[in-house]
Amino acid sequence: MAVDKEPLRILLVDDHRVVRAGLRMVLESEDGLEVVDEAGDVRDAVFKTRRHTPDLIVLDVMLPDGDGVEAIGTLQAEAPQAKVLILSMEDSGHHVRRAFANGANGYVLKDAAEDELVSAIREVAAGGRYLHPALGARMIQADVEERERAAADPLSDREREVLRLLAQGHTNQEIAAQLYISVRTAETHRAHIMQKLGFSTRSELVRYAIDQGMLDRG
Repeated sequence: MAVDKEPLRILLVDDHRVVRAGLRMVLESEDGLEVVDEAGDVRDAVFKTRRHTPDLIVLDVMLPDGDGVEAIGTLQAEAPQAKVLILSMEDSGHHVRRAFANGANGYVLKDAAEDELVSAIREVAAGGRYLHPALGARMIQADVEERERAAADPLSDREREVLRLLAQGHTNQEIAAQLYISVRTAETHRAHIMQKLGFSTRSELVRYAIDQGMLDRG
């Protein structure tokens, strides 16, 4: 005789009561999903996580008494087995990366269709990771653009300033004094610049600085 599988126990964390009510209605209409409680802020979420030890926490980012992403570690300390699915209006790559870095298992936007939310919950509960497709595409594009910028100009702002001073004929000691850094740091910057640009002589650095218009500044 088959044994009924225990339902997935879910805690909803969002500061809008109407959002929580809508989520509860959607999730409880699905087989195998059970909303054990709701919370409207971080403090209440920690208390109810400790009380219920849910299997999964659906968590908003912006909460009245704190940042939901920053609270992930605290929530998982109360329920180590709990998966965390971020459900938010925040659609920037910065928020997504920060969420996963802090321990989130998935990220869904609030304007997602109901079936996508349910699919994300099941994917995360099964041990997978979920990212809203549009967000994934946006992050890939941002990474490509960042790599293109790095390829076009591999130097950091500080390295460009050091290069400008080198091209003007300043010694490492003079550069260190002007930029309020140690001589060793100035030497390290110079070595990194030579390595990144593939140069071996000062004359190559000067020519590059001229081509980049660095010597047009004071």
